[in-house]
Amino acid sequence: MTTPTESGENIFVFVPNIIGYARIILAVISFYFMPTNHVIAITCYVTSALLDAFDGHAARYFNQSTKFGAILDQLTDRCGTMCLCAVLGYFYPDYMFFFLISMSIDIACHWIYLHTTLLQGKTSHKFIDMSENPIMHLYYTNRTVLFCMCAGNELFYAALYVLHFTPGPLIAGCSLFKVLVYFSAPVAIVKSAISVLHCIVACKNLSIIDVNERKAIAEKVK
Repeated sequence: MTTPTESGENIFVFVPNIIGYARIILAVISFYFMPTNHVIAITCYVTSALLDAFDGHAARYFNQSTKFGAILDQLTDRCGTMCLCAVLGYFYPDYMFFFLISMSIDIACHWIYLHTTLLQGKTSHKFIDMSENPIMHLYYTNRTVLFCMCAGNELFYAALYVLHFTPGPLIAGCSLFKVLVYFSAPVAIVKSAISVLHCIVACKNLSIIDVNERKAIAEKVK
């Protein structure tokens, strides 16, 4: 059996993964400047977020989709949002609890969903499939809907961050960034609700795996 290197492929230098590394570098630069320079911080943060769409296209175009790339992508997204929420908690201490809950939901729900999905791939049991629901089916299959949900969620936190430094241009006497916050807040709430739903379904699917594994062990003991 040949290794990836022996077969001529090194997944670590696949185009989408290189884009992923660039996203990490931009995110780290953004984290460094978040407390002091909102222009550099938000520019790097938004660029890193936008590259999330390009690495997916690159993976499909070059036929270079990998599990490593998918997990790298997820970790970059989760860490980016988490660090931005941490800074927002510092900037808006009265809403610290909200940001802590938001971080917990984002990290915990995505982790258990991803981990359960990987475990499901190793079994043949019937699992709960959220895509059977018409609303969730639209969420999973329509790239425009998925992009708008993710973009709206990022817009909420990014606009709230910039608003701490400047109100921005005025629209009908109201701050542009404040308008963006109010406009994108419902999207962020719905996105969190979907994450919680992912967590609930993942827990149920994980219980199916547990029950079947326990049955298999019990049958071996007999």
